[in-house]
Amino acid sequence: MNPQSMMESFYLKEEPYYQAVAEEIPLFKAAHDSKRPVLLKGPTGCGKSRFVAHMAYQLKKPLITVACHEDLTASDLVGRYLLQGDETVWSDGPLALAVKHGAICYLDEVVEARKDTTVVIHPLTDDRRILPIEKKGEVIHASDDFMIVISYNPGYQSLLKDLKQSTRQRFIAINFDYPSPAIEVGIVVRESGVDQETAERLVSIGQKIRNLKNHGLEEGISTRLLIYAGQLIGKGVPIHLACQATIADALTDDAEMRRSLTEIIQSFFE
Repeated sequence: MNPQSMMESFYLKEEPYYQAVAEEIPLFKAAHDSKRPVLLKGPTGCGKSRFVAHMAYQLKKPLITVACHEDLTASDLVGRYLLQGDETVWSDGPLALAVKHGAICYLDEVVEARKDTTVVIHPLTDDRRILPIEKKGEVIHASDDFMIVISYNPGYQSLLKDLKQSTRQRFIAINFDYPSPAIEVGIVVRESGVDQETAERLVSIGQKIRNLKNHGLEEGISTRLLIYAGQLIGKGVPIHLACQATIADALTDDAEMRRSLTEIIQSFFE
């Protein structure tokens, strides 16, 4: 497959639904036009990844997403030599592909990756906009259309996995949070297909449970889980069972906390 055909697969064919909650869209567009990298900060499931996909579609750019994890290395991003038959062939990693072909490279939960991964992106996040490939002795100059976006959840990471100031200060930061109740109700209706009343009850459950963060729960409930609950309800799953599976059981393994969450659910669907 030639590079152009391969890049076609990274263009989104349909526009992802996204409801703006503040000024994140004009901020992102301004960063893109200024060739500046963007850092998205916010809790799990509040719409960061959906937002990036929405912006890639709006800007008509290919989107290459990397879900970062503790075993992710710089070579996984940049590329490596591979054996093909009797030959050793270089294979570009997702970051190198994005740099060469002018894609948005989205590193989701970047602090989960190994430290050498963060160092690799530094030359791409200042005025140099270059990607050194040490194994090949090459330096790639980023296409004018290239953009790097990273995300992380500052409320969840430990001090050992926090983003360093030397990295943080290279990015334009956009803060994300859960939507307001009115907006969240609209999202749940749109994405799950439940009626307005059911969506309002699900969002009210979400609001109540988010107050328990740091009081027995590490994370508040995401908009994503509320949508999942609505989808199960729409498929005919009884409301209590749907909410138990997507909310109480998904959020915690602690028996006492699960009972508390179940009581909250029942109070809104009696």
